[in-house]
Amino acid sequence: MSMWRKGLALSAAAVCAVTLAACGNNSSSGSGSSSKKVVVTMYRPGDPLTNSTEMMKIVNKEIQKQYPNVELQIKPISWGDYGQKFSVMLTSGDGFDLAFANSYSANAQKGGFADMTELIKKYASKAYDEIDPAYWKGVTLDGKIYGFPTNANVFSQEKLVFNGTFTDKYNINVDNVDSLQTATDAMAAFKKADPSINPMAIVKGYHAPTPGWSYPLSNGYPFVVDQSGKDTKVQNPYNLDIMRKNLATLHEWYQKGYVPRDAATSTTQYSLADDTWFGRIETTGPFDYGDTAILNARGGKPVVTKQISQPYKSTADAQMALYVISKSSKHKKEAVEVLNAINTNKKIINTMVWGIEGKQWEFTDKAKGKIKTLPGYKQNTYYGAWMTGNNRNLYTLDSVTDKQIEERDQSIKDTPEAADLGFMPNLDKYKTELTNIANVMSKYSDIINTGTADPVPTINKMNAELKTAGWDTVAKELQSQYDKFLAAK
Repeated sequence: MSMWRKGLALSAAAVCAVTLAACGNNSSSGSGSSSKKVVVTMYRPGDPLTNSTEMMKIVNKEIQKQYPNVELQIKPISWGDYGQKFSVMLTSGDGFDLAFANSYSANAQKGGFADMTELIKKYASKAYDEIDPAYWKGVTLDGKIYGFPTNANVFSQEKLVFNGTFTDKYNINVDNVDSLQTATDAMAAFKKADPSINPMAIVKGYHAPTPGWSYPLSNGYPFVVDQSGKDTKVQNPYNLDIMRKNLATLHEWYQKGYVPRDAATSTTQYSLADDTWFGRIETTGPFDYGDTAILNARGGKPVVTKQISQPYKSTADAQMALYVISKSSKHKKEAVEVLNAINTNKKIINTMVWGIEGKQWEFTDKAKGKIKTLPGYKQNTYYGAWMTGNNRNLYTLDSVTDKQIEERDQSIKDTPEAADLGFMPNLDKYKTELTNIANVMSKYSDIINTGTADPVPTINKMNAELKTAGWDTVAKELQSQYDKFLAAK
């Protein structure tokens, strides 16, 4: 996930005001429950909504048109606490009905989630049919479905984003930029023109681009596979030519002052809306409508974006926002019915994502589903679309053109599936090695990826420690499982 998406997930409302698949605050509480109704609880990360009572009255009224005895109650947990509390719910056997999933494949393999396969076929077939098939491939484990995906950005791509305010002000040409390397002249020009601002917004946790490669265990572990399928070998990303080339460029930038001196330890939030940066890397998808999401996160200030990776429909994107059911839930049927309603009823999802009609938004062309936001549309009055429901059912702001919607649909149709789509390795037997590898990466990842350290000697030291930690053992097992996965396809 890009720096921008992480930041928006925590705080920024601006993008979600326009982009349908970008991140946003998520939370709410349900309307008063009735003893005659089955109350389905849904845990979501985020702060409570200020309009939750009114919103849930509308949502439940719509749900009950289809399922008269079902009522949804949403329970918010702050982003900072969600991961830990979700883990506690799993280990304690909490019988939650629905929850936003953390570490989907690992927790599914441990048996913490209910098998939803037959439930979805029986109670949510309409929702199932309307979701891109790549999602189901990306969440199916050993032939079973344990999580219901949010149909939003089924693929993503990395872009180098330049601050248009500064490219215009200082007449910096970025027309030919298509990689980190070809962006060096622009970084140098900006550094010379305005030395008070760090050209590149890079902080702790940043990972250098590895276009065309997937991380089957997340980018916290040094294992990748080729998304195109031309190469089927499990690799160490830090040994790839493209990765080393990008790391060399970042180190050059660091030495020349284009990257913050404290990048390896800094947690500074470089808001898109602020002019505290010149360049950054962001991730966008089809429901971001080209640069629309970024432009609106900028509050209308100009940007120039350059694509630096080719898109694939990937496991990571398929698992970006899933809802799971506890194996101990007493309301599995009703939970799936709620998911079906959220993903098929336009009034439900648009109320959840845009807020209350007449207060947070209004139609500008109802027949075409075009809207505009009102002054009441503020942070904590809506849910983030990227983790709410089928984004194809969302109204669009009137600034999004019919052509952009056509391009969205065509890009989804044209984008290939990654070779490893649906690959979810089981490494329960290698917990010691994975812990040791994670410890090594915690020592080196930030100083390497931010350009702080000279990459070649630092990677050589890191690789020696990875070998001792058990990298070869894990890679061998990953390779075996990946070969079987590919053969089964």
